[in-house]
Amino acid sequence: MLRLPAQILFGVGVLDALTPETAALGRRVFICSDAFIASTPLFIESRVRLLDAGLTVEVFTDIVPELPVDSVMQATEAARLFAPDVVIGFGGGSAIDIAKLVALLLSHPGPLSEYYGENKVPGAVVPLIAVPTTAGTGSEVTPVAVVSDPHHELKVGVSSPRLIPRVAIVDPRLTLSAPSTVMAHSGIDAFVHAVESFTAARRAPEWSAELPVFVGRNKLSSLLGLEAIRLIGANLRTAVASPDDLPSHEAMAFGSLLAGMAFGSAGTHLSHAIQYPIGALTKTPHGLGTGLLLPYVLQAALCNTRDELVLVADALGIDAGSAGERAQAAIDEIRSLTADIGIPQTLGEIGIDRSQLQRIGELALTVARLSNNATISATPQTFNLILEAALAGNLSNLRH
Repeated sequence: MLRLPAQILFGVGVLDALTPETAALGRRVFICSDAFIASTPLFIESRVRLLDAGLTVEVFTDIVPELPVDSVMQATEAARLFAPDVVIGFGGGSAIDIAKLVALLLSHPGPLSEYYGENKVPGAVVPLIAVPTTAGTGSEVTPVAVVSDPHHELKVGVSSPRLIPRVAIVDPRLTLSAPSTVMAHSGIDAFVHAVESFTAARRAPEWSAELPVFVGRNKLSSLLGLEAIRLIGANLRTAVASPDDLPSHEAMAFGSLLAGMAFGSAGTHLSHAIQYPIGALTKTPHGLGTGLLLPYVLQAALCNTRDELVLVADALGIDAGSAGERAQAAIDEIRSLTADIGIPQTLGEIGIDRSQLQRIGELALTVARLSNNATISATPQTFNLILEAALAGNLSNLRH
């Protein structure tokens, strides 16, 4: 199964569709964006077109990375005063996530913590349009928004199909000239979305009941995830090294979009579950953490996902050796990819020490929608083995 926006527009130039798509939803427009994006020529041009079409526009730019709850509430108060008909998230994952939560809180006052978890949004939200400026989060097509709450030790998510934007407008031009570190962290996160959705557990949903937000790997998500792996695997190195190379950025934007479509229903698993507490501890970018962890998670799950990893190897251009050799080669190539784009290879490099591993594992276990989505049992021992290997930087510790 798939859950998607009513419309997905992709390609160079589709940003021009923002004005008619917005006008079809309302006349008063609240845009969430960060200050840098709001100063760029394509944003300014888009805002002018909205105004020229007779729409009333308010822009909120006080957005910070990792999205603290206070920032969400500040944006919501500004939006309430403005009373918009439509909300636009124009930027990276934080801008789109804050737009989702503003649209939610305008319709359902909250508090926001009332909606933490799965399927707790009680009804429709203000119409939402997502315009991503990074090739990474896939938030433009997913049912999830993530925030940092000081009352929780790790990030928390609001997960509901009602948060899926009405329209996603993905124009690869918006990703050009991003700093190489932004491209690396967002791009590898998109790759992790694709790989984890493709290696997630298969489930048998109870169709007569309310479905979980993440239903596990299925035939539709697998098609999207595998193509995303192929595109990102072939283009991420170039996109990081060449910020103005349009072909590689177009491929990355498309791969990120497909990965978002895949994990929006299939879900991710252990790399993301472990990154939640690690990100809270280290304040490192989300994609850096998931990219660092992915090879270790895949190594731990190799015996249960060998067939899937053979197909990942095919998508990465690895066609020599037995099935077992190709599955292992896929993990090794993913680790090489992360190293080539500057992702740290060990937890020690981002400030984690052994004394913190047990608590990280305990917290990762509490993220049940992710930890229970893997093909291996999410137990304290499983997390300890993965974390010890990632601390040492040694995949061989997980090979048996």
